Amino acid sequence: MKTVITSTGNSLGSDFDLRFGRAAWFCLHDEESGECTFIENVNADDSNGAGLKVSERMVELGVGKVISGDFGPKAKDLLDKFNIQMVILQNEGATIQNILDKLK
Repeated sequence: MKTVITSTGNSLGSDFDLRFGRAAWFCLHDEESGECTFIENVNADDSNGAGLKVSERMVELGVGKVISGDFGPKAKDLLDKFNIQMVILQNEGATIQNILDKLK
């Protein structure tokens, strides 16, 4: 399964971003291979609809789970429609590596 974690940067040492649609980066973790790929959020600065656009991107990427601090109502609806699990964490200050370690 592929899991996305919202991130402030493009490395495992980057901080977890509590925002879904406005996160700067996404860590795409493939649980089978253990590989992580960082994807820049090109919709982070959109004036509206960022969460919905990001949700559409998650569907395109074939993601099964998204870990973030919050999801807007439109994003939740689309993620639910495609059976993408949403995990809400409030671990401000945690790094991407910290969260990946907890997934093991």
